[in-house]
This record gives sequence, structure tokens and C-alpha cells, in this order.
Amino acid sequence: MDDYRRDGNVKHSLKAHLIFVTKYRKKLFYHRLKEDVKRYLCEAADRQNCFVIKMETDIDHVHILFEYNPSQNVSDIAGFLKQYSTYKMWCKYNAFLQICYWKRNVLWSDGYFVSSIG
Repeated sequence: MDDYRRDGNVKHSLKAHLIFVTKYRKKLFYHRLKEDVKRYLCEAADRQNCFVIKMETDIDHVHILFEYNPSQNVSDIAGFLKQYSTYKMWCKYNAFLQICYWKRNVLWSDGYFVSSIG
């Protein structure tokens, strides 16, 4: 068997390495926050019909290696991952994040890094 996915008439293997950095490089991802942000990013990827191959966090950023379909736009995927994880983290850690950020519903910096794999 090969490592290609099939969707209708399309055979593909599209993978991307994505990096998100916390706003102001805040060092947030310790213990439970680290595990929760990973869980929320995986949930968001599932909602976008993406498959997370590997994900790791450091104290101020996250690396995601994921596979996606040719009909999807990587910038739309990245935007949804950031929006969904920000919303879920603020729902769960509202009091803590209000101390870290003066503006509500902020978690990630404005940009991101993406590199195609393969």
C-alpha cells in the first residue's frame, strides 16, 4: 500500500508544517494549558477534515504537521485552527488569560509559518 489518499478522482499526499506563536511571545503552555491547546487544535483540525500527524508545543509556540485535501486552502485551515483554539482556551481559562492579555480573545500572534512537506 502507498501513503496516498484518494478522494473521488484525486490521489494526493498533501502535508504542511504549521507554526503558531503566542501573542507577545507569552510563555503560557505549561501543564494543563499545553495539553488543552493541543486537544483544541486537534478538534479544530477534525472539523476542517484535516489529519494531524504530529503536534508539539514549546512554552510560547506550537508546531503542527498535518495532512489536508487539495480542495482546502492552508490559510483558511490556519485561520480556523487559531480562531477555534482561541475561543476554547478563553472559555476554559478566562481568568488566567485576562491577567496575561489586556485585550480579550487574544492568544496567537497575527501571522503564522507554513511549509509544505514532501
